[in-house]
Formats: sequence, C-alpha cells, structure tokens
Amino acid sequence: MTKPLLEVRNLKRYFPITAGFRRKVVGHVKAVDGVSFQIAEGETLGLVGESGCGKTTTGKLVLRLIERTEGEILFHDNGSVIDLAALRGEELRRHRRHMQLIFQDPFSSLNPRMTVYDIIAEPLKAHGGLTRKDIQDRVKELIQAVGLNIEFMPRYPHAFSGGQRQRIGIARALALNPRLIVCDEPVSALDVSVQAQILNLLKDLQDRLGLSYLFIAHDLTVVENISATTAVMYAGRIVEMAPTETLFRHPKHPYTETLLAAVPKPDPEFREKEAVPKGEVADPSSLPPGCPFHPRCPYAQDRCRAELPALRAMGSAEHTAACHFSEGLALKGIESERNE
Repeated sequence: MTKPLLEVRNLKRYFPITAGFRRKVVGHVKAVDGVSFQIAEGETLGLVGESGCGKTTTGKLVLRLIERTEGEILFHDNGSVIDLAALRGEELRRHRRHMQLIFQDPFSSLNPRMTVYDIIAEPLKAHGGLTRKDIQDRVKELIQAVGLNIEFMPRYPHAFSGGQRQRIGIARALALNPRLIVCDEPVSALDVSVQAQILNLLKDLQDRLGLSYLFIAHDLTVVENISATTAVMYAGRIVEMAPTETLFRHPKHPYTETLLAAVPKPDPEFREKEAVPKGEVADPSSLPPGCPFHPRCPYAQDRCRAELPALRAMGSAEHTAACHFSEGLALKGIESERNE
C-alpha cells in the first residue's frame, strides 16, 4: 500500500460576518467545514464541485496561504509527521519548498515586468543556497522539462500563448523540487486542445518526478483523466469520495449523480435530460438544517431535512458518501448512461 504524503483531518475555515459600528460578529461563512482526506505519494486526488463549494479555499489551507479555524494538516517527511497548521516562521518557510501551487489563470499569475528567466529563478533565489551558475543551469533544465525552448528565457509573458504561460507557471512550481503540488483549475482557462497537452505534461512529470497532486477542478472529464481518487464537495463538505472509476460508474450521492449527468455526451443522437437540480446552491453562511443538499435533492425524505448525514463507507473503506439512503438509491453513472 502506497504511503500517505498528506493527511487532512477535520479541516475547517469559517470567515466571520460582522455588522454595525463595532463590527460585531453576527455569523460565519462556513467555507470549509470538516474536510478530511489523504493523498498518497505519487498519486492525484481530484477535488470537484460547483463554484463556491470550498475547493480553492481547501487548497489554500493546505498550503497555509490562509489560516485554518480548526483541524490538522499532516505532512509525512522522511519518516516524521509534521502538522503544517502548527508551524510558524522559519520552520514553516523551510517546509513550504515541498509544497507548490499552479494557478488557474496563466495570464494574471505571471508578473508582466519579469522575464521568463526571472520568474522561474525567483523561488530559487528566495530560498538561497545556490550560486548564480547553479540557478542558470536549473532554470534551463526546468524550461526544457516543460517543453519550452531555452531561447525564451529573456522574453516577457506577453509574448506567449496561454498554454505556454501555463508551462512557465509549471516550471516555476517545480523549481524547488516539491513533493506536493496544488493544481487550482490549471486548465480551465485554456483551449480544449491545449488542455490535453498540459494534462499530459502533468502526468509525465508525475511519473518522472514522483509528484503528488491535489487537483482542483469543476470539469469532471478533466478529473477523470488525471485523478486516481476523486472527492466531491458541496457547501464546504466532502459528500462523496472514491477511486475515480468507481465514482464515475457507481455514484452513491445524489449530488454526484447530478454532476455526472451534466457532463456533455459525445453523441449527436443523445437527448440530454434535465441535469440541473432545482433551487439555488446552498449559502455557506446560512445552511439549511439537515443535509445541505436536501432542498435540491429529488430523493430527499424527512430525515434529510432534520439530520446531517455523516460520511460513511459504502461497502469498502475506499468509497464513502454522506447520504442517509445511499444503499437504497439506484444512481446513474456516466458508463450506464453511455450504454443506454
């Protein structure tokens, strides 16, 4: 069994809502509310859900870009387990080199006043320990590793396409030899043909360097292509998690079924059924009682309106879902719809 690299336990982030002259706290936005998962060495966990469900906030919490309200972020480093949430100062900075981020927007994530060389060299200079020649050699190595020409080093970001800019961002993320990379929707701003190239690059780098990815996305077809395990988030909670193939073929939560039904089918004869649930996405500052999805769920019963379902095993420890009636529901996955 592959060893875990990252374990997240009961992670929460509540943003206070204030009102009045004294800025009194009158409530909280529960952006992340009790999220737990683990990522094995050399594997990818896909995190999916609608906009506003807490995916990006979870990624920022893992990287310590924002502070948690509660929970543990455990990083396994050479036999020792470190709680990243408890680190401060130089100790935190020392461990940050093992965790990097690929941004969603390749156009705004690169400084337009810096050359490609300076962008990639910046983390190497910030963490120190290398000579000027070492930095130059490392930048050349990284540029070639992501499929770019070393002649691009003196150019500025405006001279490149979206796909090339994202390759520059990936090279920057690789500069310090990280073990974990948080990919925050890294292909959503790119053309479909370029998306495939970037995904293939990420998989190739993972195979060569043994990288682990937390891959955040809203496009399930992208997640299916790269993730070993997929977790589905709704209103700040994980409502289902399973090996990707199992989740796509045999979903156990109605929300997962809804997301899968919304995936476009490559068949001109296929008539899409109504896939969008009724009602609005749950407001994380004022969640309904019981299951947050029950106002939109076609299978909701009285228990769903009164009791919050726990994330529990669905026949195996690898497949979990937070639904009171998962065992009795015959939910459709992508494969079953394609075979109809």
